[in-house]
Amino acid sequence: MGQIVKGYRDDAALRASFNALAIRTFDIDFEDWYQNGYWTDKYTPYSVVIDGKVVSNVSVNTTDFEIGGQTKRYIQLGTVMTDEAYRNRGLVRRIMAEIFRDCADKADGIYLFANNDVLSFYPKFGFRTAKQYEYVKTLDAPGEALFAPVPMKTKTDWDKLEAKIKTGCAQSAFEMVGNSELNMFYVSKYMQENVFYSAELDAYAIAEMDGDTLTLDMVISDKPQNLNRIAAGFGGAIRHVVLGFTPKCAEGFVCREMDQDDRTLHVWGDMDILEEKKLMFPLLAHA
Repeated sequence: MGQIVKGYRDDAALRASFNALAIRTFDIDFEDWYQNGYWTDKYTPYSVVIDGKVVSNVSVNTTDFEIGGQTKRYIQLGTVMTDEAYRNRGLVRRIMAEIFRDCADKADGIYLFANNDVLSFYPKFGFRTAKQYEYVKTLDAPGEALFAPVPMKTKTDWDKLEAKIKTGCAQSAFEMVGNSELNMFYVSKYMQENVFYSAELDAYAIAEMDGDTLTLDMVISDKPQNLNRIAAGFGGAIRHVVLGFTPKCAEGFVCREMDQDDRTLHVWGDMDILEEKKLMFPLLAHA
């Protein structure tokens, strides 16, 4: 039933149909991401198309990570969705088989995040669940406020930040590289109020504050930064810090197993290093 079509981002009609299904399923519209130039060939929908309409999809995200001096290529699967009228017909299964034919021998591993409703589905393709680990700390004393919000309202603002992401040095022990477009998906759509800059440290931070808790999603700088100082640099109201990535230096932080909260990591291939080294996929690398 239907044809599997892939790599059609510049086809306006199919892209509109894909976006309509994404809006109905996830309330996510990819059109502005496309128009701003961030949808590149690193993000490839594999879609079943019937009568010119996208009715089912699994997207392939090509993500490279630096770890221990090596670069690993991982394929992340996401935007898994099927129109309600076409469910229970094995369409996602067909798409997954096609993806494995295309990608299995071109990556060091394949991964995805799945909700609890489908935990029994992905093991049929050889996936296994995997733990992730996050790093947290409690601040002993108020810190000096070093960071100020940066306007992120226009393409000019986003381009400036993206340029820094591209030239910055790794602040994480498990750093996504060469895919600033995925970072900008978050900044341009959902996190325009979450970008901060410290002139004293010459560093950007993408962060979320909830009461006395700071979630530090990403640090961007041309030089290595002390994450303890970065965390304290958000001022006296902050008492608890959660990192959205794995730090290069974990001194001062406590490592704990993540509560994956209905977004369980599934991996395929040689990806044991994630648990062996207590790593997490950066929050701003989720697709």
